[in-house]
Amino acid sequence: MSSEPEPVPPPPGGVLWSLSGDVRALLMLPAALTLQVAHPAVGAGVDEHSVFRTDPWGRGERSLRSLQLWVYGGAEAAREGRRLRRLHRTIQGTDTRGRPYHALSPANYAWVHATGFPVYRHAARYLIRPLDGDQERALYREWLQVGRVLGIRDRDMPQTIEEFWPYYRAMLAGEIERTVVVDGLVAPGTPVPPPDRGPLLLRVLLRALWPVLLPPLARFRRFVTIGLMPPDAREAIGLRWTDGQERALRRFCAVARVVVPVLPERLRYLPRARRARAAHREARRRAGAVSG
Repeated sequence: MSSEPEPVPPPPGGVLWSLSGDVRALLMLPAALTLQVAHPAVGAGVDEHSVFRTDPWGRGERSLRSLQLWVYGGAEAAREGRRLRRLHRTIQGTDTRGRPYHALSPANYAWVHATGFPVYRHAARYLIRPLDGDQERALYREWLQVGRVLGIRDRDMPQTIEEFWPYYRAMLAGEIERTVVVDGLVAPGTPVPPPDRGPLLLRVLLRALWPVLLPPLARFRRFVTIGLMPPDAREAIGLRWTDGQERALRRFCAVARVVVPVLPERLRYLPRARRARAAHREARRRAGAVSG
């Protein structure tokens, strides 16, 4: 039995703690996913082994639950990391360049994780607030902690923000491409079934209205996916973005920056984040009462 301690998730009150539980983080996730699958091996693995086309709502729900556990799960975080590695053990094949791949290959697994940092950094500038230098460094340190939760070894990820950017630029220049999965994620005409989660009455209503609702929702998904992706990644993939779209994105994000902070906590934060924040406040209150 290994004597190594369990990896721990990022600390309460940290940069990632505040970013990833905010409802605005939901708008950041499509950009991160699209950047992940722009890697030929990752794109091939998702194309061949994922159910994102046949069960997009279930796939999205499971992914969001997993991501929240990495940050807010406490002792559950490491268990979730081990579960994900078990899930990916059998995912292998040949990528778009004819190279054999395995999902747990250190380079592939690290890239999937690494994409979160530049997307969070870029999208936070629009949707929440620009991060200063100290906050960026803290975010990167915390993202490395999440990587350890996922079983990524330190030697497989750049250990400082100064080492990250050359790695990232090299990946954009030499690996990233517009894969078939990227096209599927950004194409407004991609078929998506109506939601199959939630109250029955709501599901019935959405099913009836879906032919009318899907086209504008698909256009919005494309808009935030491309718009909240870092411009250098967008260019590397070959995703077009106009000055008019940039102005529209800035207007939309300006509204989000005003509206979301004044929402009640039950609407501003995702459920697991909200529970973790409440538990942390209660623990601090009790500690203060004891010390007093």
